[in-house]
Amino acid sequence: MRFPRVIPHNDGAGVIVEVGAGVSSDRVGERVWIYEATLAKGLGTAAEFVTVASENAIALPDSTSFAEGACLGVPAMTAHHCLFKDGRIAGQTILVTGGAGAVGAYAIQLAKWGKATVITTVSSERKAEIARSIGADYVINYKTEEVSAVIKQIAKGVDRVIEVDFAANLETNLKILNRDGVIATYATDSNVTPQVPIYSLIYKNLTVHYVLVYAMSKSAHQQAAADITTCLQEGVLKHQIAERFALDRIAEAHELMESGTAIGNIIVEVIPG
Repeated sequence: MRFPRVIPHNDGAGVIVEVGAGVSSDRVGERVWIYEATLAKGLGTAAEFVTVASENAIALPDSTSFAEGACLGVPAMTAHHCLFKDGRIAGQTILVTGGAGAVGAYAIQLAKWGKATVITTVSSERKAEIARSIGADYVINYKTEEVSAVIKQIAKGVDRVIEVDFAANLETNLKILNRDGVIATYATDSNVTPQVPIYSLIYKNLTVHYVLVYAMSKSAHQQAAADITTCLQEGVLKHQIAERFALDRIAEAHELMESGTAIGNIIVEVIPG
């Protein structure tokens, strides 16, 4: 571990109760969602109180609950950077793999907000229902359908892929990406050392972005926070919550996460005594 003592969880939401030097006292009482709580000192949001940099505490609209605000952080910011790292996406056709996942669900919604056409892949009918409910234009069950064949029936090709498993889906992505297309990937769990057929990418002039929210620039964080806040204010985002646990049941929450059976975010709540 990076620190001898760690309180887990980077993301959360709540009310500012105290501010440090250089931060306006007007922020006391402000509802906020926060991100990267453990990054500096390893002291995260699985606690009654947490300290974060002022810029990592983003105003939370009254229309968004604390549980919903706690979903944002890593998933929403990752989705935003994958989509908008190269600028506007209006008019593009975008494939979001794993559209019912935490990142994938926000990617679908942010892409629609950005005026793109969205295709997504899922592994079950339940997940397909979720993807449709949050705005996906086309939903493909990769367990029962040939993804590249279906996409060729839908569109001439894909301009950008928001990728949950780079290694597993590279062969398909090379088939369906247009010239000058982009893969923005944030994971490759099936194979952490994938072989890349570099000339297959070169022949289409493809770009691959490797996205880690903790490595994003300050300006990228700020732009993501601004756009996410705008979407919250406009009522654009729906938040997928799989289950909620009280703080004293945090071990159960982690066990559910590790099981891989949860669809959506798992929330740990501090319930006032």
